[in-house]
Amino acid sequence: QVELMESGGGLVQAGGSLRLSCLVSGSIGSVNFMAWYRQPSGKQRERVATISSSGSTHVADSVKGRFTISRDNAKNTVYLQMNSLKPEDTAVYYCNVEALSMALQSTVAYWGQGTQVTVSS
Repeated sequence: QVELMESGGGLVQAGGSLRLSCLVSGSIGSVNFMAWYRQPSGKQRERVATISSSGSTHVADSVKGRFTISRDNAKNTVYLQMNSLKPEDTAVYYCNVEALSMALQSTVAYWGQGTQVTVSS
């Protein structure tokens, strides 16, 4: 069984910062692609940032210059540092990971349960 445990969400004032973490645990081999998505209430889920196994990153234009994605391969953890937060960043943030399932012996996409980020004006 594979679990993604997200943490770090909460309530913050506009202009503040939060750091999200997502720990991947369970019967997995190599962890490849890691990403953060978000879904504002009543809207579609959108991809916020991605990081490859080699460390190449990409962030959405809406958060460029404010959000940074990083990973610690030794800990199987991906982070999202969010600075200069705006009310429009309010959403449930989800971790998404592609990893080798030891049980299935194939690459599987896993999702976290989501963590709420609320930015007040």
